[in-house]
Amino acid sequence: MNKPVPHHFPIPVDPADIDFMGHVNNASYLKWVQEAVIDHWRSLAPAEAVAAHLWVALKHEITYRRPTFLGDEVIAKVLLEKVQGARAFYETVILRGEEVLAEVKSSWCCIDAETLRPARLAREVVARFFPETVQA
Repeated sequence: MNKPVPHHFPIPVDPADIDFMGHVNNASYLKWVQEAVIDHWRSLAPAEAVAAHLWVALKHEITYRRPTFLGDEVIAKVLLEKVQGARAFYETVILRGEEVLAEVKSSWCCIDAETLRPARLAREVVARFFPETVQA
């Protein structure tokens, strides 16, 4: 399989993200991952595919490495690992500079926007996320 296109998504740390301990609440990481994955989809998929499909999260597995604070400059690095049927498997790394704050493995189900039933993506849509690498 070809290498996936990495997607970098800037994350604003909002005062509402901060919990009673003075750092970002765990629930905010889930919100960030959802926003980053959907932004990745919208940035590479053709407009007609974006209009015809929705994504729902099936599972998130988060490993927290370091706390995140108000004022931190945070980026989510998103990689689509594979697409299998109507399912997509993502890895999202939340970063402050080079420092890993959290690592998230997630699986998602593609849904037909009209029928709300699981839907496979066309091969040419999936190929946009795994472009052929040029050999030098």
